[in-house]
Amino acid sequence: MTRTLQAQPAPVVRTATAEVHDVIKQRILDGHYRAHEYIREASVARELEVSRTPVREALRELVSEGWLEAIPHHGARVVAWTEKDAREVFELRLVLEPMAVRLASERMDAARLQHLEALAARMETLVERVETDPGVRNEIALLNHDFHRELILASDNQRLAAVLESVVRTSVIRRNFGNYDLANLRRSMRHHREILEAIAADSPAWAENLMRAHLLAAQALHVRSPDAPAPGGVHPLIHKRHHNNNDPA
Repeated sequence: MTRTLQAQPAPVVRTATAEVHDVIKQRILDGHYRAHEYIREASVARELEVSRTPVREALRELVSEGWLEAIPHHGARVVAWTEKDAREVFELRLVLEPMAVRLASERMDAARLQHLEALAARMETLVERVETDPGVRNEIALLNHDFHRELILASDNQRLAAVLESVVRTSVIRRNFGNYDLANLRRSMRHHREILEAIAADSPAWAENLMRAHLLAAQALHVRSPDAPAPGGVHPLIHKRHHNNNDPA
């Protein structure tokens, strides 16, 4: 009897450029590299023990993805987060993310729902520690990104997930919930729970509307109305803010 040999899948080989790219991006997310800080090829290459070529390619990719900006004759620096950025991100998310959650509600499997419930529970536990241990805000932000990402992936729509990943990753992960007081954080956690309850109840419309309300609440905290006075009473058309805004949703 002839024995049939099955071909084994080839192992995925990550390039040096991909490795450097991920390290730099994670450092941006962790706050190791700050807004407007320059990322130097030579120092990164020396620290990661690679040649300058993969570092140069990784920096080029990060510029194209919007994490860094290329400044002529100076190099690549971390992009700052402005109020205009926050407004544009919310405009996109308010259209696309409720749609993703509606689809996720129709296609959710039990294992993923259980994982989402575990993420929600962990965030709820951490929220109760923010007043005594402010550092947990960063962990909440990372878990929050995972929560939203899992919801989006559950939509089983690759194109929608790809678009939202590029939008959400530049807002959710990079922000540390600094604008949220305890009441705001608890409200956000309740929204997460209610979204999961709607999904468990097989109610896509309910889940969709809850996600829209969740994002609107975040938008109200972090995107000022065009007619609202800026800090110090200066009209927003005159006063341009360029400091980092925290995106909490």
